[in-house]
Amino acid sequence: MTKVLQGVRVVEHGTFITGPAASMLLADLGADVVKVELPGTGDPFRAFKGGLYSPHFQTYNRNKRSITLNTKQADDLAQFDALIREADVYIQNFRPGFAEQIGAGEERLRALNPRLIYCAISGFGPTGPAAHRPSYDTVAQAASGYLRLLVNPGNPRVVGPAIADSVTGYYAAYGILGALHERHSTGVGRKVEVSMFEAMTHFNLDAFTHLFSVDEVMGPFSRPSVSQSYVLQCSDGKWLALHMSSPEKFWQGLATAMERTDIFEDERFASRPARIEHQEDLMQVLGAIFCLRDRVDWCQRLEANDVPYSPMYTTAEVPEDAQAKHLQLFVETQHPVIGRFRTVRSPISFDGERTLDVTAPPLLGEHNAELRDGWAPRAANTPSQETTS
Repeated sequence: MTKVLQGVRVVEHGTFITGPAASMLLADLGADVVKVELPGTGDPFRAFKGGLYSPHFQTYNRNKRSITLNTKQADDLAQFDALIREADVYIQNFRPGFAEQIGAGEERLRALNPRLIYCAISGFGPTGPAAHRPSYDTVAQAASGYLRLLVNPGNPRVVGPAIADSVTGYYAAYGILGALHERHSTGVGRKVEVSMFEAMTHFNLDAFTHLFSVDEVMGPFSRPSVSQSYVLQCSDGKWLALHMSSPEKFWQGLATAMERTDIFEDERFASRPARIEHQEDLMQVLGAIFCLRDRVDWCQRLEANDVPYSPMYTTAEVPEDAQAKHLQLFVETQHPVIGRFRTVRSPISFDGERTLDVTAPPLLGEHNAELRDGWAPRAANTPSQETTS
């Protein structure tokens, strides 16, 4: 299958999500990722009901190998150094200053390998008044202003998955790929830095653009109101979502699907600005209509009239969706100890080819023996052996 990063070697000293997510994205593209973990416990995300293979850990650690090293011990540090000398990328998501304490600071590793791309992920950046503070997903969401766009003021509570952690991992991989590209011409690595605070603030760019351009502070209902987005319950208790956006044809199609072309005679719903202003009233009208038919019926009606919709699936329903099956979106493999491992493949295709093969997340230290002396000799003409012009 397509492996656009084949030959790229990555050492990941990551825990929890941000660092492991970054290296997993590179592994999905074919990079050889070695995850360095502490003996005995490994990545804290492993812990689960007395075991070391939690669903959280599985999420961000497929397509990797695991080696256990305590770099505060001389022999283990020597093995770590052997990996670094042959690596293209090193990733850590420690709090500022900790990498130096375990022999993994940038200056030391770049001395071992000047071509190394050193990626440091932090909570609030390497310096500054907040650099020392611990940061987790909710903290980064809140600091960036993004959490205020998710929390319903009528029922304030944190909702949804770990967006900030995952997004930061994506930005880190993005920066690494840029540094890898530059190294083809310079032959020298870079230090790539990203913090959760910076990543989420950039991810929240639309809100800041509204602030800077029209002095608007967006709230949790700002975008759904303008985009005319709705979630509606059907007669069978199942839900679907509509995103009506700007084109008037979508509303004409919806009115036809509902058999309510008279809806536009109500001045509150006669135009897009009116519908935005009176969205609460419109939600009540739509809710009363959609509860009269089951979801299958509504999906058929909406699709026939080219309305932007989707069933609001539970996670368990998505793998059974016909389009998901057609796209081969879910892949699986067998692990000799854990058994069946199933996951979502990389969403990226190259020349129409999808990456359908996957390896299960490693057991703690599963590859100690094969990595004891470092990587095997690199094959000729790999991406790591580019020459400068």
